[in-house]
Amino acid sequence: MPGASRFTESRLRHPFGLVCRQALVAAGLSLALLSGAQAQNMVSIKGSVVNLREGPSTRTETLWELLRGYPLQVLQRKGNWVKVRDFENDSGWVARSLLGRTPHHVVKVRVANVRKGPSTRQPIIGRAEYGELLRTRAKRSSWVKVEREDGQTGWIAKRLLWGW
Repeated sequence: MPGASRFTESRLRHPFGLVCRQALVAAGLSLALLSGAQAQNMVSIKGSVVNLREGPSTRTETLWELLRGYPLQVLQRKGNWVKVRDFENDSGWVARSLLGRTPHHVVKVRVANVRKGPSTRQPIIGRAEYGELLRTRAKRSSWVKVEREDGQTGWIAKRLLWGW
């Protein structure tokens, strides 16, 4: 996405997007696209706020703080640590005990229409913004039924999301 920002050091990823704590380092955005096989290698944050670390130790720098449900792709395992990647293609390490298997998606486009049913013919009932965390409730073909933090449910085209 032209003009999108990438941030370094501390930022909090949560259901309503990204809250930045430090300045922009470089422009550009790289989104990782998942195949079906990769989707099976997904985990989510099960703690309320979890540190994504530079290395597999609590003595390494905290890169980001991730909130409950945030989906991550598993890249590597080392003892009690898992190396993961997020929807912006950033990677780091999380303690294995803080990861779960509850499916979630993140909106990877600027704005995604939330529809009443799994079709572009269905009425739009809301809009989800870039970085918004959504609980995965069902999948049908190229659509995902999602639930927002406020309980609203609806359908979003799978190509607009990253996660399970």
